[in-house]
Parts: sequence; C-alpha cells; structure tokens
Amino acid sequence: MKVAVVGAGALGLYYGALLQRSGVETHFLLRRDYEAVSRSGLQVYSINGDFHLPKVNAWRTSREIGPVDLVLVGLKTFANDHYAEMIAPLLGEHSQILTLQNGLGNEESLAELFGAERVIGGVAFLCSNRGEPGVVHHLGAGRIILGEFQRLDRDRLDQLVQIFQQAGVDCKATDDLKRARWEKLVWNIPFNGLAALLQQPVDRLLAVGATRKLVRELMLEVIAAGNQQGLLKAIPESYADTMLEFTDNMGEYRPSMQIDREEGRQLETGAIFRNPLLFGAAKGVPMPRVEMLATLLEQGQL
Repeated sequence: MKVAVVGAGALGLYYGALLQRSGVETHFLLRRDYEAVSRSGLQVYSINGDFHLPKVNAWRTSREIGPVDLVLVGLKTFANDHYAEMIAPLLGEHSQILTLQNGLGNEESLAELFGAERVIGGVAFLCSNRGEPGVVHHLGAGRIILGEFQRLDRDRLDQLVQIFQQAGVDCKATDDLKRARWEKLVWNIPFNGLAALLQQPVDRLLAVGATRKLVRELMLEVIAAGNQQGLLKAIPESYADTMLEFTDNMGEYRPSMQIDREEGRQLETGAIFRNPLLFGAAKGVPMPRVEMLATLLEQGQL
C-alpha cells in the first residue's frame, strides 16, 4: 500500500511514522518540517518507545507524490478549503481517503468533492504535540476508530484496521461513525475549548471543583445533542465520567487548541463547535454552555 499523509502536524507525523516503520510506503506532504525531515529524517519520542526514521519520503506538493492507495488527512479543519488542490493529485481510480480530522462535516466535504464511495472517517484519541521541526512527541493514548461514510465495503475497512494494527496502533472498526464522532466531541469541546480559553492544561482544569463541574456540564450538553442525531446506540451520561477519569491520567497535557491559541494560530471553532451547535439546534437541543464557550473563543481571535 502507498499512503500519502496530508496535514503532517502532530497527528499526521505520528501515525505516518508508525506506518512507515511497519513497512508501509508512506509519503509526507510537508511545509514547516520539510527541510528538517529531508535533512535528518523524523524523530518520534513516545511513551511506547522512541524511534528515528533516518530517511523519509518528504514532499512539498501533492503532484510530486502522485496517485496513492490511501490519502490520510490530518489537516486542521480551517484548511478544508484546500482539499481540492492538496488531495486531487493523489487520487487514482481506486484511491481511498481517510480523514482523522476533528469535529463534524469533514466526510461530507470530502464526499462532495471526490465521491462518497472513497471516503472513510476516523476518530483518533491521541495525545501528541509537535516539537522542533522533524520531531513529534507522543504523550499518551493513540487509539483510532474507523468507519465508512457510506456502508459499501466492510472488507476494505477491516483491511485498513489490520494495517494500522500491524503498525502498532490500537485500531478498530465501527458501524456507527457518527456516534464515534460525537463521543470524541464529548472530550474535544470542553477540554480543547476551556484549555484554550483559560490557557490551562487539562490537569489544572480538573483540579478545581468549579471547572471540573463545568467540564462535565459541557459534556452532558454534547451527549444530549449527539443522542438526537440518529445514532445506532445512545451515548450514556456515564460516558462523561469515563472521559473525566481518562483525562485524570493525562497529567499536564495541553490540547492542540490551547497550543494554537498560545502561538497565535487560527482555531478549529467551526468544525469542533459551530457545526455541532448547528446539528443540536436542528434537533431542538439547547447547548448554552457550548454556545458561550464558542463565542468567547471566537471573540479572542478578533
């Protein structure tokens, strides 16, 4: 299999490195890291063991890579308007597209441009940060849940799961991609949002009773909205407590949105906040805390 990683930030670099290490032909579309990776390869510092890839297929444009079997999309969602120019040159007749992006609406945008039959969605529960150019830090977790945007070929999904598992990734398939996306939002909305707004890592948010309570209340709003979206199985309210316990073990972790705000970069408020709010409103589910958090984050970008 030939794989192209589009959006080689912390997520793309980490999973792409694991795929290459396992023997998959992997190509990275790079900007900031191009010079460093071309010169010195890719260094991964991981809780599962550090490793270095001395030679990496690094490219500046998709046309240099050419058609591949799988396009792995890890772009920040505010860059989705570049889908066409970045992905189209990578597609052959049977190429598949896997988006591991955050939030809602990514599969729909890809399907509109390239055909729903190509699109696979994935939800990554990963704690990773970029270091200096050519370096990625894996701090915890790493599980991926994959699901077809349209149920056309379960075999291809199972084959892709196997490829990730062979690369050392805890990966499984789901028949309810929509539920997996909402489950991820249960974590993403409160922790990315509050950490970015307050400039506090997750352990500090959970150490204070008032903010811990607010995190759980935000989670319950997301669960209530998600459960009105036609999921095959409802998300129980107890899932909020599961996510709180999961996060208690992360330590001093700074979510990606916090880092983006600290470094003055654009935030993924559309896919992670506004799209879920629209879906909730369409089903008559109020999400006042999520609305306020989104508004404050957007005001902070002005």
